[in-house]
Amino acid sequence: MAKTSPAEFFNQVRAEARKVVWPSREETVRTAIFVAIMMVILSVFFLGIDTLFGAIMRWLLSLA
Repeated sequence: MAKTSPAEFFNQVRAEARKVVWPSREETVRTAIFVAIMMVILSVFFLGIDTLFGAIMRWLLSLA
């Protein structure tokens, strides 16, 4: 594999950076809202699972 010079490397980096498509403000806000909603849903789900397992463990330990 041939080595590239630092100047050629930076030219390639700049060329690749020009190909990046940044999301619009609307897309960013929509994605952030979606992530926040999913975070709340999953938090409530795992809270329920944790509470259920905690209750089961307390019940099992009370039998001992």
